[in-house]
Amino acid sequence: MNGKVIAIEKPQKNVGKDTLQKILNSSIILPSPPAIAVRVLDSVKKERGSLRELARIVSNDPALTSKILQVANSSMYGLSRKVDSLEMAMTVLGSNALKNIALSFVVASELKNITGGAFDFEEFWRQSVINAVAAEEVATKLKKKNDDTFVSALLQDIGYLVMFLTRPEDFIRVMEASKMDGEDVQALERKIFGFDHQELGAALLKKWGLPECIYLPIQYHHDVEDCPEEEKDRISVINLSNRLSSLYWGLDTSERLPKIQKWLQANIHLSPQEIEGLLDSIAEKSVEILSTFEVAAKDLRPLSQMLREANQELSKLNCSYEQIVVDLQRAKKQSENLASELMKANEKLRTLALEDGLTGLYNHRHFHEILAQELERSKRYSHYLSLLFFDIDYFKRVNDTYGHLIGDQVLKGIAQQMRKVTRVSDALARFGGEEFAIILPETNAAGLRVFGERIRRGIENMEIGPGERSLRVTVSVGGTTFEPELVVDHHDILIEVADKAVYNSKSLGRNRFSFFPLQDFTRCRASL
Repeated sequence: MNGKVIAIEKPQKNVGKDTLQKILNSSIILPSPPAIAVRVLDSVKKERGSLRELARIVSNDPALTSKILQVANSSMYGLSRKVDSLEMAMTVLGSNALKNIALSFVVASELKNITGGAFDFEEFWRQSVINAVAAEEVATKLKKKNDDTFVSALLQDIGYLVMFLTRPEDFIRVMEASKMDGEDVQALERKIFGFDHQELGAALLKKWGLPECIYLPIQYHHDVEDCPEEEKDRISVINLSNRLSSLYWGLDTSERLPKIQKWLQANIHLSPQEIEGLLDSIAEKSVEILSTFEVAAKDLRPLSQMLREANQELSKLNCSYEQIVVDLQRAKKQSENLASELMKANEKLRTLALEDGLTGLYNHRHFHEILAQELERSKRYSHYLSLLFFDIDYFKRVNDTYGHLIGDQVLKGIAQQMRKVTRVSDALARFGGEEFAIILPETNAAGLRVFGERIRRGIENMEIGPGERSLRVTVSVGGTTFEPELVVDHHDILIEVADKAVYNSKSLGRNRFSFFPLQDFTRCRASL
C-alpha cells in the first residue's frame, strides 16, 4: 500500500518505560495463582532448591504430577526407560528441568482459560507450545541444551496477552496495521505502546520473581543482535525456534519455507534431509505435548506431509500458473481496499464511542468506565485517587447573550486549558452540558487542593473569542479524594461527593474551589 491508514507518532523519550510500568501496575484481568503456583515460583527463584522440596510441592497436586510424568516419558526427552515416579523423573532430568516443566504447566493452566472475543487464547497457547517444543528440538540439534529453554520459549509471547488484556483496542490496531502494510510488529508496538511485547513480557516475568535466565531471552528473542554477548546462544535458539514453529501456524508457509531452508543450510550447515527431519519432529512432538497441556492440536501434521498434500491438490488444477497469479493479485488488492475502509470506519467508530464530539474529551459513558477502573486499581494497590468536578458559572447567560456558537467556543477553550495543566495519566471528560470532570490517579487531598485552584485560576484568566466579542468566564470547582484505608463500594460515591463540593462552591458565591472529605460522607452513609 502507498499510504498509511493510521497516523502514529514515535513515542517520546522515557515515555515507553513509564507506560510499561503503568501497565504492570494496572489491574489487568489475570487470575491470581493458587498456593501451589506461588510455591513453585518460589522454588524456581531458588537457584539451589532441593529435589525433595520440589517433590513435596508438586506431589500436593496429583494432576500436575501426572503431567510432569507424561512430559518426562514423552518423545521430546526420549529416555531409555519408563519414568513412573516423581522422584525418578527428578533424578533423571534434574531439579532445574523439572522446576521449569512444573512452572510451564502452572502458568499455562492459570492463563489458558481467560476468554476474549478479539483474541484467540486457544490458538495463542497452541502456538506457544509449538514454540517451546521447537526450541527444545533446535537446542538438542545444535547441542545447546539448557534447562530453561522450554519455559522461556513457551512464555516468549506472553507480552501479547498482557497487551490485549490492558489495552485491547491498541493491540488490535497493531495487528490490523501489520496485516495491511506488512510493517514489522515490534516497530508498530513501539510506536503505539511505547515498547514492544518482548520488553513487556520480560518485565512481567521479572516482576513475578522469575530468574533472569528465564526472562532475559524473552526480552531479546526478536533482537538477537542487541542481546548481551554471553546470552547470544540461548537467545538465538529461541529466535530460530520461533521462525521454525511459525511454519505450522503462519499463513505464508510456502513462501517462507524456502528462505528458512536456505538459511539453515548456509548458517547451521544442515542438509535438506536433516531440515525436513527437524521440522517433522517438531510437529510430531508438538502433538504429543499439546495434549498434555490440554490444547487441541487441530490439523497439525508433519510439514513434509502438508506439502505433499498441497502439491497433489495443485496438480489437479487446470488453470495456468499465470492465471493463479493474476487472481491472487486481484484478490489481494480487493482485500487491501476493504481492509483500509474497515480500519477507517473502525477508527471513526472508536472515536465516536469514547469522545465528546465538540471538545474531544472523554464522554460521559467512558468517564464512568475509567473512574470505575481507577478506583479498583487504587483499592487493590492502596493508592490515592482524586476526582475533580467543575461547572461553568452562568453559562446560560453566555449562550443567551453571545449565542451558541460562542458558547461552543467557550467549551472548546476550557477543554484546551484542561489539557495544558493536566498530566498524561489524568483522564479528562465532559460530564454533560457545561459540566467537566478530571480523574487524578496517585493524587492525595493536598495535591487535589493545589490542582483545583490551578484549574480555577487558569480558566478565570482565559480570554475567549476575538476582538470586541472576547469574554471571560469563571468556574465553580469541587473535589474529593479516595484514601487507601476507606471502604468505597462504588465509584458513584466519589461522583456524588465531588458534585456536592461543586454545589458548595456555588452556594458560597461561585468562582472558588471546595473540598469534601470522602470519609465524612461514607461515615454518614454508614450511620443511616
